[in-house]
Amino acid sequence: MATPGMEDYLEQIYLHIEAKGVARVSDVAEALAVLPSSVTKMAQRLDREGYLVYERYKGLELTEKGYKFGKKLVRRHELLEQFLRIIGVEEQNIYGDVEGIEHHLSWNAMDRITDLVEAMKQDPEFVKKLRLQNQEEEVDC
Repeated sequence: MATPGMEDYLEQIYLHIEAKGVARVSDVAEALAVLPSSVTKMAQRLDREGYLVYERYKGLELTEKGYKFGKKLVRRHELLEQFLRIIGVEEQNIYGDVEGIEHHLSWNAMDRITDLVEAMKQDPEFVKKLRLQNQEEEVDC
């Protein structure tokens, strides 16, 4: 079972591979604002856990297990962003809020949020009412 830290690294590695075709230790370190040595240590751990293949001085290569899980982590992040936007969370708060909650939700909770996001996309009137209610509450504060 991946820890929240492992998830953050896997998510970044996946994103770099999808965007650039390769994930380098230095790129992941910069994205996570950590030292390259921290990325190397985590890459070695992820290698032992079967999520990636780590070879010194080469790019980080995800295994099939790592690729699937990285994709799932990115999807979780995107869904939480969508959910917070739909319910009217201010844009400047969304990234921080997602980072704060994404590791604390079960995958079952994520499945229910996915269902809710899909339902709200199909019911724009509900979303409109929700946003109006949010605006009224902001005026009352």
